[in-house]
Amino acid sequence: MVRALLVYAVIVLYLLILAPPLLLWSAITGNTDALYSVGIFGAKTALWMAGVTITVIGSENIPAGEAVVYMPNHQSNCDPPAVAAILSPVLVMAKKEFFRVPLLGTGMRMRGFIPVDRTHRERAYAAVEQAVAALKTGHSFLVFPEGTRSRTGRLQPFKRGVFVMAIEAGVSIVPISVSGANRIMRPGDFRIHPGPVRITIHNRVPTVGCSLEDSSKIAAQVRQAVMEGLSAEEQPLEPDAA
Repeated sequence: MVRALLVYAVIVLYLLILAPPLLLWSAITGNTDALYSVGIFGAKTALWMAGVTITVIGSENIPAGEAVVYMPNHQSNCDPPAVAAILSPVLVMAKKEFFRVPLLGTGMRMRGFIPVDRTHRERAYAAVEQAVAALKTGHSFLVFPEGTRSRTGRLQPFKRGVFVMAIEAGVSIVPISVSGANRIMRPGDFRIHPGPVRITIHNRVPTVGCSLEDSSKIAAQVRQAVMEGLSAEEQPLEPDAA
């Protein structure tokens, strides 16, 4: 409990001290690179303080100079900072609640992160279209195809929208397996449990030449790749579900 309180306190102080001048600088210059870099450094610091050790497998599969959609499984709130910290700069699609956090939400919007309202079909579709436009201008995205955290640590069914996004933009998907994060931050548990997280980056799944009718097939390919990097207790109860 003490570790968790310390980590959360540092995150709040980090936002209160560094976010205002960085937000002002970004607004004046129109450049959010410093804001992003400081945010990633903060994420790495928080992970270190939480006692999280990250092992990366397949880092050579991170493409350079090409817009892609990274798709990891989602086990806990540890996943987004852990995955973003090992990638080149990405934009993120995240649930709209994160954008309501003071300072953090402002910074996310300024950087081009996209809020998703899954309770409102038209807004969710608009978010996908916004992401497609950003992908076509060369920005990579980090999205979680399950749509929400797993309560059990097991892989959940995938949502279709993120695959439509990749197909419409004509970009490849890079599947990512996150293993062990569920033990770090357990559902309903405020405490942080130090431990290892293994991140496996798989070969890309191309979408060029595919139509929306191919989305189920592509989702199955991505899902199979993600499953290959998970332990037995993280596998879905119904492996063929997508």
